[in-house]
Amino acid sequence: MLSVDAVSQRLVHAPGLPQITVIGVIFGKLTRTMIQQPPSALTPQDGYHFSDQIGHLLRRVYQRHAALFQQYIPDSQLTAAQFVVLCSVRDNKGSSLADIVKATVIDQATIRGVVDRLKQRELVHVEHDRTDRRKVVINLTEAGQDLVHDMEPFAKQITESTYGKLNPAERLALDFLLRKMLEGSDSE
Repeated sequence: MLSVDAVSQRLVHAPGLPQITVIGVIFGKLTRTMIQQPPSALTPQDGYHFSDQIGHLLRRVYQRHAALFQQYIPDSQLTAAQFVVLCSVRDNKGSSLADIVKATVIDQATIRGVVDRLKQRELVHVEHDRTDRRKVVINLTEAGQDLVHDMEPFAKQITESTYGKLNPAERLALDFLLRKMLEGSDSE
């Protein structure tokens, strides 16, 4: 198998057309992707271009994903945050607010409001912990279980649409890189 350096040395760049080379290992095979980039993305002396920054790109993808959620989910009262909380509670029966915050990475104040709205819709049942009355335990009601089950096909379609034109290898690489970025932030 060729080393990354050997592959990099073999790359031929078209004259006058800047390119970025992405090299990685997918399914045990060395892969290479050439991405055409405008000169502004490659020349730091031209200045800072917000539209080329990772935060801006992630925000745009998230905004697209949120719009797809509203487009596909037939329950117009259900928000993306509420759906994620319902899924978290389904996966971790008897969740505390702290458990939900940790699982969803949604702040405590927001989680309280989300849980209150889900309780009003009778999708979750909230009760005090038997051993620690200060702690609340959240479980899905039957209606909450049914809603999560009914929304799963739509959620899968949202994920599919969010990936857009990415092929299976690109999807795997994107998931891997996003998880790797998140792992790096856990220690900070």
